[in-house]
Amino acid sequence: MATQAVISGQGDQRRTLVVIFLRGAADGLALVPPLGDDHFHRARPRLAAVATKGVRLDDLFGLHARMRSLENAWREGELAIVHACGIEDDTRSHFEAQDLMEHGGVAAGGWLGRYLRSRPPAGAGALACVAVGKALPECLIGAPSVSVMQTFEDFSLGGGTPAFRAQLERLYAMERGDLGAAARDTFDALVRIEALRTSPRPPDNGAIYGRDEFSAGLARLAQLIKADVGLEAASIDLPGWDSHFAQQGQVDTLAGRLADGIAAFRRDLGLRMATTTVVVMTEFGRTVEENSAFGTDHGRGSTMLVLGGGVRGGRMHGEWHGLAPEKLERRGVLEGYGDLPVLNNYRNVLGAVLNRHGGTSANLAATFPEFSLNTLPLFD
Repeated sequence: MATQAVISGQGDQRRTLVVIFLRGAADGLALVPPLGDDHFHRARPRLAAVATKGVRLDDLFGLHARMRSLENAWREGELAIVHACGIEDDTRSHFEAQDLMEHGGVAAGGWLGRYLRSRPPAGAGALACVAVGKALPECLIGAPSVSVMQTFEDFSLGGGTPAFRAQLERLYAMERGDLGAAARDTFDALVRIEALRTSPRPPDNGAIYGRDEFSAGLARLAQLIKADVGLEAASIDLPGWDSHFAQQGQVDTLAGRLADGIAAFRRDLGLRMATTTVVVMTEFGRTVEENSAFGTDHGRGSTMLVLGGGVRGGRMHGEWHGLAPEKLERRGVLEGYGDLPVLNNYRNVLGAVLNRHGGTSANLAATFPEFSLNTLPLFD
């Protein structure tokens, strides 16, 4: 059984945080291109020509053409973007960078796991924290409880018959204290999941999800939120962003999958987005200049997206110094260009999000130890 222990059980009175990790180092300069910067066009003569077909957000920045489905969220003030964002370490290793980011630095456990464990005590509920996938992500290590599932069928007693479950319920009914409470909440969660599996509701508000695994995962999370099972935190990955070769086709597909999935999730939830936050992050960005294989190599700063209720959206947040060669790191050969520096530490984005979700100075200090937070003003 995928579930371990419990967290809440208070319904969705609390807010829900959904963390999307783009594994493979997504090119922030492709997702949110600085179309008004001449240096961008000089460094990427072929890729920038494609980028000009995207959505204009303001006088400087645009949105990838395949991410047009998020334009309404931007215009309606529910999507905020932080550029030049990432970790302070200059590693170009996917594994090292992902490890540092998901652990919130050099610390035991994951940043989200530490937050869930250090915040004020909650009630009981087996579905308070869900990881969509096959394995527990590093960011959730140390959480009081995590249910790992790809489909609702994964949250089960391994094919046990109704009679077997009834026997287990009678057995644990005699237990008192935390163990008994955990068992009862788990059995209740099994009933709720069974209802979602056997009597699925279509998405609300005319939302249409794609047929890919990422969209299907978001659709399941929306079902859990709307079923009031007490979901407080969830994680889901969208891999495949290592675009060294022929970047255009690769990023086009993934950018569309990302934006369309989030847009359907937002439409599906409707008014419940007021208590939901979606954060999109990646381990590092790509080089400013394109390479000879029509792609980009491992770089430094990338982009984070924050979407949901209370977000000061429709604007860019954080520092941005432009792409002039003297403003970049690790200068390369092509016209003196190098890497977009990390001007905005990812923890200052996550800290602002966790404040929105009930974080306090004490438990944020425990969440990001040995780091002095200077959270960005992402929320009203």
